Amino acid sequence: MAYNTYIADRISRALSQANQVFEAKKMMGGLCFMVNDKMCIGVHEDRIMARVGPDQYEDCLAQPGCTEMNFTGKPMNGFVFVEGQAIVTDKQLTYWLEKCLNYNPIAKSSKKRSKN
Repeated sequence: MAYNTYIADRISRALSQANQVFEAKKMMGGLCFMVNDKMCIGVHEDRIMARVGPDQYEDCLAQPGCTEMNFTGKPMNGFVFVEGQAIVTDKQLTYWLEKCLNYNPIAKSSKKRSKN
C-alpha cells in the first residue's frame, strides 16, 4: 500500500477548512500536500509525514506515535512520521497539521527540477 486514502482525504479536508491553497503530489512513496510550493504534510502507508522544522523536531519526537522520518538510513531533520493510531481524532490530526503550517512560511523550497 502506498498511502492510506482515508488519511489523505482527512488532510485535504482540514487544509480546505483552514483556507489553505495546496496541491497534492505523489512523491516519496506516498502523497504529499504542497503549501506555497513546499512540502508541508503527507501520507505514507498508514502514517503521516510531517514537516515540523528543525526547531520543533526533538519535542515532536517525544510525542506519542511520532518517530524520525528515515527513508535512506539517515534521519531527515525537521521531518517526522506520525503513526495512524496517533491521529485518530480530528483534534490529533489538527495538532500536527498546525505544526506543519506554522513551519511552512519559513521552510525552504526545494530546487525545481528541469523537465528536460
